[in-house]
Amino acid sequence: MLAPTPATVRPVDADFLRLLEGYALTTAEILYRMPDHPLLLQSYIWQDYDQAPYFPVLQRFLAFWERELDGRLHTVRVTSSRLIQPCELGIARSVGWLH
Repeated sequence: MLAPTPATVRPVDADFLRLLEGYALTTAEILYRMPDHPLLLQSYIWQDYDQAPYFPVLQRFLAFWERELDGRLHTVRVTSSRLIQPCELGIARSVGWLH
């Protein structure tokens, strides 16, 4: 079997490396009060890679929201899913290409 040449080796995706560092895809549903109509609630969906249980990326976003935007926060519902767990990783013994 031929060894891969430097031209065929692909760089590792930055998002994949973040998953290995403990980040997981996190989704937050943010309900906020509309500035002109405070009795009405509006929904905003936020999604990014973040680390449970403290969610520092989401915390920075919410701090920005409270500091810069007019709509007062009402409720934030957070879900997170670990996409890669250590048991899903394995060492490849060989690598091959078809074409």
